[in-house]
Amino acid sequence: MLLALALGVFGAPARAATGRVVKVLPMFLDAKGRTGLSPSLYERDAYQNFLRLNPEKQSGMVFKVQCKLRGTAKAPLKLKLELRGILEGRAPKQTSLESPPAKDGWFGSWTEIKFTGKPFTEFGELTAWRATLWEGETMLAEQQSFLW
Repeated sequence: MLLALALGVFGAPARAATGRVVKVLPMFLDAKGRTGLSPSLYERDAYQNFLRLNPEKQSGMVFKVQCKLRGTAKAPLKLKLELRGILEGRAPKQTSLESPPAKDGWFGSWTEIKFTGKPFTEFGELTAWRATLWEGETMLAEQQSFLW
């Protein structure tokens, strides 16, 4: 019986990689790189509203992306974030950011992608985003904002 169990566990072929993007949380950063002033979710949301209403206090954005990965990847994995925005009086802009996804945990993993500095200030107001999970040239999963 132990031999059958060992063959079933160790002799099983590796599954191909599958994944999904569960959630994307775009948040503003203040001058000190904070999304909130305390760990409270209510306070964080209130501070995010304050930053949204006071763009001069913003130093950038952080996108917290939750992914679930299963199986074995045959090519490098990457998380790609595409952003669309508009600066007053200028044509719309589009940019993309990439990062390897964090190692998968029991309930998925969270990857932070920061958008700061000169690219952020020249980008303007964020109007839409799309997060995609890639294995080499194959897209495994996608999640996008309403206006994408």
